[in-house]
Amino acid sequence: MAPKVPTVKFNNGKEIPIFGLGTWKSKPGEVTQAVKDAIDIGYRHIDCAMVYGNEPEVGEAIKAKIGEGVVKREDLFVTSKLWNTYHRTDMVIPALKKTLSNLGLAYLDLYLIHWPLAFKDGDDLFPEKDGKIQFSDADYVDTWKEMEKAVKQGLTKSIGISNFNSEQVKRILEVAEIKPVTNQVECHPYLNQKKLIEFCKSKDITITAYSPLGSPDRPWAKPDDPQLMDDAKLKKVAEKYGKTPAQILLRYQVQRGNITIPKSVTKSRIKENFEIFDFELSAEDMKYIDTFDCNGRFCAMDRGINHKDYPFNIDF
Repeated sequence: MAPKVPTVKFNNGKEIPIFGLGTWKSKPGEVTQAVKDAIDIGYRHIDCAMVYGNEPEVGEAIKAKIGEGVVKREDLFVTSKLWNTYHRTDMVIPALKKTLSNLGLAYLDLYLIHWPLAFKDGDDLFPEKDGKIQFSDADYVDTWKEMEKAVKQGLTKSIGISNFNSEQVKRILEVAEIKPVTNQVECHPYLNQKKLIEFCKSKDITITAYSPLGSPDRPWAKPDDPQLMDDAKLKKVAEKYGKTPAQILLRYQVQRGNITIPKSVTKSRIKENFEIFDFELSAEDMKYIDTFDCNGRFCAMDRGINHKDYPFNIDF
């Protein structure tokens, strides 16, 4: 019997399973099976995005499992994200409707602005000229007002942000009629996000930790980049608990109260990642893992570095 995954309560009273399946970099041919396996194992939270290019295949898996009677739609928590080329106000709702059509769903549980930076409007997801990404002057504050309309239209139950720094969160809160429920950010022991977590918590905004395993399969990884899962200190902690390094990393996030969404397409790993609810890290070990922090960001969105809204130019 799969463990019941604890939930986290949002500032709007709705709840999200603290643990879910990420689908970034999951190839269309593999992701349908991965989502089916995850649902069979007990996952009820699936994290998607239009830019991942695999929403139709994720939708197929959801449809199959609802069809088999394994789950009902209301048992699942499905997140997707508005891509950078659709920030212009007249494009937000159509982009969301396209995602719903891709996923074969009538509504999302959560819709996020994927990045605070707007790229040149349109369907070319990485609009380049002379090898440089072209930007749009759309302001994410205006985009947010359209996100609120999506809630009012019943297209999504909750809305949030992703990759926003503390100043950008403040700007949203100044105009928000509906507060963001979460800020989805890269988070793992090399980048533990302590300050941003404390800040968001003070505003009643949860943190969702993406790349909790250090994103070992990121497309731009260099051979000599540090590998979080190979860290000798982490391996020592894992030995102590009789768990894998991955399980320690995931347990660390869950114990901090962060919503956690590791990606995998391998059934054995999807299952292993889920087996973190039968043990607890000691307070000392939690503090020890905190000391691994080295501001080690793996997902820096370098292509947006010259954008006025690039989020990583300040401390947090």
